[in-house]
Amino acid sequence: MTDTATSTTASLNKFEKFKAEKDGLSVKAEIEKFASLGWEAMDETDRDHRLKWVGVFFRPVTPGKFMMRMRLPNGILTSDQMRVLAEVVQRYGDDGCADITTRQNIQLRGIRIEDLPDIFNKMHAVGLTSIQSGMDNIRNITGDPVAGLDGNELFDTRELVQQIQDMLTNKGQGNPEFTNLPRKFNIAITGGRDNSVHAEINDLAFIPAFKEGEFGFNIVVGGFFSAKRCEAAIPLNAWVPPADVVAVCRAIVEVFRDHGLRGNRQKARLMWLIDEWGLDKFRWEVENRLGKSFIPAAPKDEIDWEKRDHVGVYKQKQPGLNYVGLHIPVGRLYAGDMFEIARLASVYGSGEIRLTVEQNLIIPNIPDSRLVTFLAEPLLERFGINPGLLTRSLVSCTGAQFCNFALIETKNRALATIQALESELILTRPVRIHWTGCPNSCGQPQVADIGLMGTKTRKNGKTLEGVDIYMGGKVGKDAHLGTCVTKGIPCEDLPPVLKDLLIQHFGAKLKQEALVTH
Repeated sequence: MTDTATSTTASLNKFEKFKAEKDGLSVKAEIEKFASLGWEAMDETDRDHRLKWVGVFFRPVTPGKFMMRMRLPNGILTSDQMRVLAEVVQRYGDDGCADITTRQNIQLRGIRIEDLPDIFNKMHAVGLTSIQSGMDNIRNITGDPVAGLDGNELFDTRELVQQIQDMLTNKGQGNPEFTNLPRKFNIAITGGRDNSVHAEINDLAFIPAFKEGEFGFNIVVGGFFSAKRCEAAIPLNAWVPPADVVAVCRAIVEVFRDHGLRGNRQKARLMWLIDEWGLDKFRWEVENRLGKSFIPAAPKDEIDWEKRDHVGVYKQKQPGLNYVGLHIPVGRLYAGDMFEIARLASVYGSGEIRLTVEQNLIIPNIPDSRLVTFLAEPLLERFGINPGLLTRSLVSCTGAQFCNFALIETKNRALATIQALESELILTRPVRIHWTGCPNSCGQPQVADIGLMGTKTRKNGKTLEGVDIYMGGKVGKDAHLGTCVTKGIPCEDLPPVLKDLLIQHFGAKLKQEALVTH
């Protein structure tokens, strides 16, 4: 194991200390005990931290109501699985809901500790797992949301993503080899031309590239967002065929596990290790683990399309079939929505549902003959296929309603702000506005056209909720991160500021002016 792991516990930070005392995965065997004890009687470290190893998160802002984070490789689930998740949140009435995340995943809210044994049994029966989805573990592994459907894809990512998850989690049972990383770790694989997974913001990503006519992937490493620092991933100068991807993931994660920095939590992500070692030493260490040298990267990758959001109706590569992307405002779902989505996927499609990093969902495999009837379903009045140009690109983290890190309320405020702007403005193209409640950047403001990061600010001697504004983020080809352009705008003063930005930088026009000129 690591140098740190063998040092005295006195020199470790509090997280490394409690991990050294007891592996987080060990709480898997104690769920029944916790359920009978109740959350208030639990050991505090088990409750606040170790439960995250089984995907259960204590939330100080809603004490007694936990969040549960699933693992949905490539963002794919079945209608049976969606029904089980709906049943889980349904039992909590107004406290229960689910959020689609920016990693093609689902988080359930309102969970009570006494229900965990039953919930885990129900999930297990339909092949769902939440193992190793929090704390110092590998997050949901993202892949192309239209893998296997897209006629222009270069590689179907689904099987590889599943193989990586199975390797890292022991097929969802939990794998102690990978439950004590220095910090969280993000992996993405894209097989399409439009970088649908935002490769540049992952610790490890595989990007399609041909080498002497053979298909494979160029590797980028080190991308991450944190309160202290945000970096785009950098090329490893390595190309791998698909058959080597799982082994490369294992080797890179092992190097991070055994050598990653563990003293300061703010400097424990992979990029800090690459900074300390240099890229050449890092690559050499990975090759050593892998047992062979990397082939140098292909000179160009195949990301040559602008980013697609998959909202709307699209032909699949399978003749006579379509996939339909539904826009889910800020990714928020309630039990009734989830049951209805499961029904639509079963009745009109093949019982499959897919999630996107934009917090939307796709129902694939709808025959031409059923499409008109599907599009007339009442649910599509709320989860539309043709939302407004600001609405369709809106992304928001959880915010202060459920997250104790958030400095501001995000989801409801984001929706209200966008609706007000769309009532006043005419736009000619989508503008991606991302909200995040704090510098941890779960809402990814750095990849947005306009990013809004929650902060506290002062106005007239009072402390108010505010935002720092980021601009210039680009996704798809030539992806890069935006930068902070304005700090400390009170949320109550934000609508006119956004209106001006949209007019000045994105070609928006006021509706009254447009009427007059027309």
